[in-house]
Amino acid sequence: MKKIKLLSLFLLVTMFACGQKTPKSPRLQAEGKIQGVTVAVDYGAPSVRERTIWGGLEKYGKVWRAGANENTTVSFDQDVKIDGKALKAGKYGFFIIPNESGDWVVIFNSKNDAWGSGSYKEEEDVLRVNIKPSFVDENQEQLKYDVSSKSIDFAWEKARLTITVSK
Repeated sequence: MKKIKLLSLFLLVTMFACGQKTPKSPRLQAEGKIQGVTVAVDYGAPSVRERTIWGGLEKYGKVWRAGANENTTVSFDQDVKIDGKALKAGKYGFFIIPNESGDWVVIFNSKNDAWGSGSYKEEEDVLRVNIKPSFVDENQEQLKYDVSSKSIDFAWEKARLTITVSK
């Protein structure tokens, strides 16, 4: 235990001395099982930081990488259904089109190794699903994905999406 504390202190002091900062949008993962299927979401997690997110930083009607920096990816180790629509096992680039009113579009794209949405191509989409967002009073400061027993859950700022996954 003492060695772990000393090593942690050493790493912290080394990072400080080298001028390294905690990234503004750290890379995070959400993993879980849905009906025996392993689901993993890998994403850069930006924070609101007093910005207008929907319709501001993230434009309505435009494809967004659903995170920061490198594309968000979602992987499934078995074939699944997303909101009742078939999707083969694999790793996908994950994008969202937020809309000012009505449903938002969630996209599973065959290109899973891009930076941002600048190289996004609609013809590489494997699946698009319309999802009704909900908006809550509570602010989710840092973008967060969770894998629950039935869905992939998205929360950022006041927007929430529940993406139903089944086998």
